[in-house]
Amino acid sequence: GRCRGSGRPGPGPAWPHRRRRLDGAVYGQPLVIGAVVVVATENDSVYGLARTTGAVLWRARLGIPEQLRDLPCGNINPLGITGTPAYDPLTRSIFVVAETSGAHHLLVALAAANGAVRWRQNLDVVAHRDRYAEQQRGALAISRGRVYVPFGGLYGDCGNYVGYVTASATNGRGGVGHYVVPTLREGGIWAASGVTVDLDGTVWVAVGNGAATTGRYDGSDSVLHLTATLSRRLDYFAPSSWGSQNANDQDLGSTGPVMLGGHRAMVAGKDGRVYLLNTARLGGIGHPVATASGCRGFGGLAYDPARRLAFVPCDNGLLQLSVTATHLRRGWQTIPTIQGSPVVGAGRVWVLSTSRGILYVLSETTGRALAQIAVGPVTRFASPVLSGSMVFIGTTSGVCASRIV
Repeated sequence: GRCRGSGRPGPGPAWPHRRRRLDGAVYGQPLVIGAVVVVATENDSVYGLARTTGAVLWRARLGIPEQLRDLPCGNINPLGITGTPAYDPLTRSIFVVAETSGAHHLLVALAAANGAVRWRQNLDVVAHRDRYAEQQRGALAISRGRVYVPFGGLYGDCGNYVGYVTASATNGRGGVGHYVVPTLREGGIWAASGVTVDLDGTVWVAVGNGAATTGRYDGSDSVLHLTATLSRRLDYFAPSSWGSQNANDQDLGSTGPVMLGGHRAMVAGKDGRVYLLNTARLGGIGHPVATASGCRGFGGLAYDPARRLAFVPCDNGLLQLSVTATHLRRGWQTIPTIQGSPVVGAGRVWVLSTSRGILYVLSETTGRALAQIAVGPVTRFASPVLSGSMVFIGTTSGVCASRIV
């Protein structure tokens, strides 16, 4: 279970003990803020670690996490901080959402310098729903003085929950803006990649399966374009088969949308298709620009605008796609066990085999493995973070660090 590399170019251990054990599992990506690596755990703790040594600089304990035995379903125990945190350089605050005992979902702002709590805000703002059935899993996002937080349900889709996204001022003042998916139940915004904010400040999310299977469309199983304040929906895309997808748990919300530029976006769902969308006109039901088949996507996509290559975490292996304004063309695909959420950096693709606990470094153009790093047990949607000559990966026991050059 050590952070050890093999292959050429050869990565190697970065910290004296190769990893830093923490007080719980790490589901979200670490953040690198200057010389500090910020990591949040399911034990409702946030750590500031020295980037070069892994030494603990500070720790903030935000509450007592929820126990699985007290939830109607789920697969994380205990359930504390799950979504990837966000950092705001203007206020120098780190934002996390902690689930605490009693199923309270609290947005917490921490001082990046020392982890001191600046303020807390309750995000259980949707009336007539069971907060025990809600889960905050997707990554947080910050734009123009607001922090955005997506919500979905627990593993098993149990209970009276509905998907929603919140907006709070980064200075902690004012109320909580929110958009609620207009379905009777479910419609979770749960993809690990979370909320996407466009250059104009508007918000994009992917939504999972909802209650309706026939008749009038209920706003679920879709990509939504929302105002910056979340006051209304500007546009949406849903597959023409949205009803049957809702009926068969084939929702579009298993990955988050990625912006490609040139009024184009991509998303991949459980229905086995990747969709290329026109962000200027999503077209409602059944009007994608292009599709590619054979990929049930889970997690987050990556895109290299210089090469116009996209990388999709399919459950049958990471897939490379070349992208034009009107077409998606399949390229190479890895073996099925390499199916984590990828990142692109230094002309390479970095992706985990989450089942084997190995980070692979792949050629963008050929998919050939250039190196691999054993990181130990990780969660299903774990994704690496690149910072200079180092890579950081959250694990089920803490964080692993390795040098990459």
